[in-house]
Amino acid sequence: MSGVEIFGFVASVVVAISLMLKNMKWLRIINGIGAVMFAVYGMLIQSYPVMILNGFIALADAYYLVLILREECTLSAQG
Repeated sequence: MSGVEIFGFVASVVVAISLMLKNMKWLRIINGIGAVMFAVYGMLIQSYPVMILNGFIALADAYYLVLILREECTLSAQG
């Protein structure tokens, strides 16, 4: 098994772990890390659909994470 394959398996485990989390902030963080890893994996194996899809997922996770963090800041400033 090559290092690239191992990297792909690790990315799979990271995404699987993220989907078991109840806390949305941590789900977005861990899933985003896994998506970035899969995007890199897609680049390494020259699979552009894998790279593009996971790049989009990482951006979506980042966007929703920013919304979560803004909401947390607003709530903490109010109370």
